[in-house]
Amino acid sequence: MRLLLTGKNGQVGFELQRALAPLGKVAALDRSVCDLENEASIREAVRQFRPDVIVNPAAYTAVDKAESDAERAHAINARAPAILGEEAARIGALVVHYSTDYVFDGSADGYYRETDATGPQGIYGQSKLAGEEALAAIGARHIVLRTSWVFGVHGANFAKTMLRLAGERETLGVVADQIGAPTSAALIADVSAHVIRQLVATRTADLDGIYHLVASGETNWHAYARHVIEYARQKGHPIKVETDAIRAIATTDYPTPAKRPSNSKLDTQKLRNTFGLTLPDWKVGVDHVLEQIL
Repeated sequence: MRLLLTGKNGQVGFELQRALAPLGKVAALDRSVCDLENEASIREAVRQFRPDVIVNPAAYTAVDKAESDAERAHAINARAPAILGEEAARIGALVVHYSTDYVFDGSADGYYRETDATGPQGIYGQSKLAGEEALAAIGARHIVLRTSWVFGVHGANFAKTMLRLAGERETLGVVADQIGAPTSAALIADVSAHVIRQLVATRTADLDGIYHLVASGETNWHAYARHVIEYARQKGHPIKVETDAIRAIATTDYPTPAKRPSNSKLDTQKLRNTFGLTLPDWKVGVDHVLEQIL
């Protein structure tokens, strides 16, 4: 099997290099070789390698910056997946693409299913939804894995930020009214490899479509931060802030250019049932990453 991987230096791309390696020959590309803002660069990369599977974790993920950089966000998150889909359709390749909880408005009470109505509240979510729709419209074999609150050993993320701030400050205020499931890049990569094996083996489009991929359980950013900081404290990491000084604040107390979903809970039943998977609790992935970075 020949696999083309975009965004090899991102959190998910970094882990996918490891997870995809047993499946076959992997061409792991960065922006210098496959620039998702450049149509010619994308087409040339696919045509040179002629993959059986195109795996596309690369994305414009600067949620707040996207509000003033809509053209670039749409180029990378919407137009690029469509081009990859066109090239995949031409050679009969499968496309594995990644999306986000931001395609929903976050106002639901329960868990979002794949069939629930979307309603992105900002440019980032709109561009990611446009990418999903554009890829589906092309007609190539494809799967979209929606995930949320991604973190990993490689790259910047919330957990690393909390560790840094906890070592610098005596008080912290962390949002407590946004709910979701922190999901490790390693889990996303491992599940992706498992799914790709089955999709390639079926040789039909019966399993194609959208799936939600997040760790099990739920939490809020404040509880997540406390877990990270307490774990680090127990491991002897230098922590300045006391547990009681990690304050729970409201979203309105921490205004941002882009609106965040209040509810980012994604139902994973379709993914688990279709591919025979059990998804671990979010704390398992967080603790595993903390073990490596502390």
